[in-house]
Amino acid sequence: MTNPASNSAHSREQACRREQAWALLTEWTQSESLRKHALAVEACVVACGEQEAGRLGLTGEDRAALLELYATTALLHDFDYERHPTAGEHPFVGVRELERMGWPEELRTAILGHAQYSGVPRASHLAKALFACDELAGFLTACALVKPTKSIADVETAGVKRKMKDKAFARGVHREDIVQGAAELGVDLDAHIGFCIEAMKKRAGELGL
Repeated sequence: MTNPASNSAHSREQACRREQAWALLTEWTQSESLRKHALAVEACVVACGEQEAGRLGLTGEDRAALLELYATTALLHDFDYERHPTAGEHPFVGVRELERMGWPEELRTAILGHAQYSGVPRASHLAKALFACDELAGFLTACALVKPTKSIADVETAGVKRKMKDKAFARGVHREDIVQGAAELGVDLDAHIGFCIEAMKKRAGELGL
């Protein structure tokens, strides 16, 4: 029989790990928009993790551990960007710091892989989920902020697809990464856009959307 006290302690440990990731992010990142981007990516990546946990039949501590890994990876994927924004430094400086601090190899590999220029292959579901959600979360935020309500609740897949064709809109977002990310994850692009919209809706207050 599972020990309830042990379960409770494990849950506290998982929550603590996420809090450590958030503390590290906020220590290195002062920009509110970059912090909210990390939270938006987290919302989408954790939703992907929930699907993966279901596919693998994970429950209890195993499920919690997988979701904690997905959450912390998403929160930390750009934590060094404000201090080290160049392609020569980001995410390499951050990953070296994460290694020094003892963060898991799978997390570090996924963070390296989210940068196309790193040359690190995206072999794990986590790495593919991070890449598929990163640019898209930023683009969905931009789509929400141009709405009169500035609300993610008013963002629809069809409108996002139209905005993707408008090269003048959110110029910094790499459309090709959004398309490639969905393909690597093995999901339909329209379905993935809708999926991430729903994930962000659930945390709209936290995201300021």
